[in-house]
Amino acid sequence: MRFNKLDLNLLVALDALLTEQNISRAAEKIYLSQSAMSSALARLRDYFGDELLVQVGRKMELTPRAQALQDPVRDILVRVDSTVSAQPDFVPAHSDRVFRLHLSDYTMTTLMPHVLALAYQRAPGIRLELRAQIMHPHRVLERGEADLLIIPKEYCSVDHPAELLLTETFCCVLWDQSPLAKGEMTAERYLAAGHIIVQPGAVHSALEDGFMHKLGIERKVEVTTYSFLSPAQLLPGTNRIATMHRRLAQEAARSLPVVLRDAPVPMPAMEQSMQWHKHRTSDPGLIWLRGLIKEAVVVMDHAHDDERL
Repeated sequence: MRFNKLDLNLLVALDALLTEQNISRAAEKIYLSQSAMSSALARLRDYFGDELLVQVGRKMELTPRAQALQDPVRDILVRVDSTVSAQPDFVPAHSDRVFRLHLSDYTMTTLMPHVLALAYQRAPGIRLELRAQIMHPHRVLERGEADLLIIPKEYCSVDHPAELLLTETFCCVLWDQSPLAKGEMTAERYLAAGHIIVQPGAVHSALEDGFMHKLGIERKVEVTTYSFLSPAQLLPGTNRIATMHRRLAQEAARSLPVVLRDAPVPMPAMEQSMQWHKHRTSDPGLIWLRGLIKEAVVVMDHAHDDERL
C-alpha cells in the first residue's frame, strides 16, 4: 500500500532503523533478513533524499532529517497499533493479555503485591511485565514499549494523560539501638547526624533529596545507595538516619530493628501518579487495569491502618 508514493510497509522498517541505529539489530527486531533491511534502507534513502543513517567510526548515527522523523514515525505506528489492536470489550477472567509497567522499587514493594493479588483473583490469565524506572520515562510510552508508568507527578509528561494514585509522606528511620532513637528528633540532631540517601542512578534524583536542596537544607551524607529499599537495611549498627517514604519505612520496620520518627524539617509530600499514552485512553484493558491499581491503593492503606490499631 502506498501513500504519497511511499510504501507504508517501509514505515515499520524505518522505525526499527531509527530506534536501533543498526541494520542487523533492526532486521532482527522486525524479523527481516539483513539483506532485506538493507534494501529497505536504500528505498527509504531514495524516497527521503537523505542518507538517514551514516557510518561514524564503528557505529551508525542518525542524520538531522532522521532525527526529525523519529518521533513522528513512532507516533504514527503507536496510533495505528492502538486502533487496530484495541478490542471492544475486555473480559478479565478470560484474558491472557500482557501488560508492561515501568515503576520504582518503592512501588514494587508497597503497592504491587496488592495489585498482583487482586489481578490473580479476577484475571488469573493476564501477565504483568514489571520493568525498572528509566530516565525520561515518557519515551517508552511514545515508543509503545510500556502500557503504564507509575511515577511521581513531577516526572509525568504534559503530552499524555495521568491520574493521581496516592500521596506519600516522608519520615526518619533509625536503628532502634541508636542514641538518636531516644528522645525527640530535633532539626539540630537531624542535621548533625550522618545520613544515608538514595541516588537512583539512571533515573532522576530522589525526590526527598531534591526537596532538601530546594529548601537549602544540607545533610551530612555518609552513604549513598541506588535502591529505595536499602537505606533501612543499612542502618542497624550505626547512628545514621535515613529519610524514607513512610509506607516503605513501615514495610521495613516489620522485619528490621529500626524505628520511625517524624521528620523535623519541612518535607513536601510526594504525589504518585500513573500515566498512559494518549492514544490508549479508551483501551478497555487499560481502563480495567487502572481501576484495579486504584483499588489496590485502598487495600494497601487499609492494611496499614489495621496494623496501627
